[in-house]
Amino acid sequence: MAAQTPAADGGQKQPITPRSARGLRTRNALITAAREVFERDGYLDARITDISKAAHVASGSFYTYFNSKEEIFQALVAQVQEEMLHPHLRERTGITDTRQLIDASNREYLRAYKKNARLMGLFEQVAQVDEKFMALRIERGNAFARRNAKLISALQASGEADTSLDPLITAHALSVMVSRMAYMVFVRGERIPFERLVTTLNKIWENGLQLTPSDPER
Repeated sequence: MAAQTPAADGGQKQPITPRSARGLRTRNALITAAREVFERDGYLDARITDISKAAHVASGSFYTYFNSKEEIFQALVAQVQEEMLHPHLRERTGITDTRQLIDASNREYLRAYKKNARLMGLFEQVAQVDEKFMALRIERGNAFARRNAKLISALQASGEADTSLDPLITAHALSVMVSRMAYMVFVRGERIPFERLVTTLNKIWENGLQLTPSDPER
């Protein structure tokens, strides 16, 4: 197993980025275990010893890959964020119709949020008291908005969406709407059927962009 590398200033050690298959398995096992412990015990009460135990590794192995529980929580959030961004949706699905693409995007996001609801709720809590995680939360929102702004700009260029709208501001507004509704339903437990939630959000997206009527021959 790789050893830690002392920091040049004698302070906190720099965790190793694993290159071997064994190292990758150990790091991934720690992240999986961290999810279990954070969701069970909460962020404040989670302990590194419990994470190591759940991952079936020695406690010292934790510090080969992470300096603290804050760092492993950050890695866990980054992993979930990548899943929830559902990249390359158009290429993966072959969908070209705008309304179908909005529907598929919202469905993937809401399913991912539901799957990760306990962690997302915890992330929201931690972001309120830790500046680093607030910055991560903001960047996560910005990533969604930038992606959606590209879609909106393309729709405006093709004459499908209202050209008076600012793409980025509109993207932020629509993205926040979807994410807060996801939080309300999947974290707070508001009883809204999944299909009703999706179709309502889709309609608000369509109305907000003032999409032109679908071509019946397409």
